[in-house]
Amino acid sequence: MAAGDIKDAGPHNPIREYQVAASPASVAANTTAARDITVTGVGTDDILLSVVKPTAQAGIGIAGYRIKAADTVEVVFVNSTASAVVPTAAEVYKVAVIRGA
Repeated sequence: MAAGDIKDAGPHNPIREYQVAASPASVAANTTAARDITVTGVGTDDILLSVVKPTAQAGIGIAGYRIKAADTVEVVFVNSTASAVVPTAAEVYKVAVIRGA
């Protein structure tokens, strides 16, 4: 599945998986930072199940996420190192949602 594709399990299954390329900005040392990722098709009535960063990266992790607006998922990154860390550029994140009403 290419970046930006939607995995649709059929008309009776409300779960959708999106794959989107993202290049989040740097996260300062010893802190958390919210970064927006465009996920075309995600709606404000959807329930966000998960956001998966495809690779491990020293000192950086995902602390939380939410649907911020239509087509926008906010991901909160945590940096546990003494230096700023930039999440790997152009990675393809997996985003899973349950479609809302």
